[in-house]
Amino acid sequence: MNRLEAMAVFVAAAESGSLSAAARQLSMPLPTVSRKVSELESHLAARLFVRSTRKLALSEAGEAYLGACKRILEEVGNAERAAAGEYRAPRGELTVTAPVVFGRLILLPIVTAFLQAYPEVDLQLVLGDRNLNLADDHVDVALRIGALPDSSLRATQLGEVRTVVCASPEHFRRHGGLATPDDLASHPCVNFSGLKNAGRWNFSAGKKNYSIAVRPRLQVNTAEAAIDAAIAGLGVTRVLGYQIASACAAGTLSIALQDFEPPPLPVSLVFMGQGPLPLKLRAFLDFAAPRLKERLQQGST
Repeated sequence: MNRLEAMAVFVAAAESGSLSAAARQLSMPLPTVSRKVSELESHLAARLFVRSTRKLALSEAGEAYLGACKRILEEVGNAERAAAGEYRAPRGELTVTAPVVFGRLILLPIVTAFLQAYPEVDLQLVLGDRNLNLADDHVDVALRIGALPDSSLRATQLGEVRTVVCASPEHFRRHGGLATPDDLASHPCVNFSGLKNAGRWNFSAGKKNYSIAVRPRLQVNTAEAAIDAAIAGLGVTRVLGYQIASACAAGTLSIALQDFEPPPLPVSLVFMGQGPLPLKLRAFLDFAAPRLKERLQQGST
């Protein structure tokens, strides 16, 4: 069995959703495609697909094996092109993940410019506030906000973002300003549960630390909802600085308690690999990192 060829057939079948589609894609007879997948399953002593009369679905083992196959085939292709001197430009598929608001406001314009600069790269941008596992979810690079746990992942730190308290100017006219974190007791709050320790808002000033238990009028699970509610005058909310930059510039939100803000959170690009990086990933890191650093240094965060 030609294992690399069998891997390529398996990947085609998994991504197209059927053996027939894989056969058409590879210009290979259907019995040959079926035989190569069966040979691969016999070699692995594992079922890669759950077959039914209606569709071809990956098994749990197949899900894990698919990502490994794609990486192996890509590395082999990279090695062959490098040995043959055929590298003209980065090419292939790249998967990037980031928090929703950061991805939409800051990362997406950089991704757009990257794709214009590298027309042979296709990119999937996955936005979500839950951290994906890079290996299990087949992610090439992740943008992470917050301290990174010790791991085998590699990281490039880009800068920092602030955790800020804000409300509408109208709210502050009705309820008064915030001189210290203790004043939050007399203000209705909108709580964004996506932040760490969302039930207690932590502050610091010099050697004094504050941990304020908030009783929100409204509890939401997205920053956008918290910001919209604060703009509408419902109460004080706490989000990350870049999330309200445009609202502050428009005068619909005002930041309070700046002298009591906790230490800013680091922002990093995280990726796997111990040896040389695939050309497409190196190109993205080299392109995106300086632009992200510049945005984070502009004071809008």
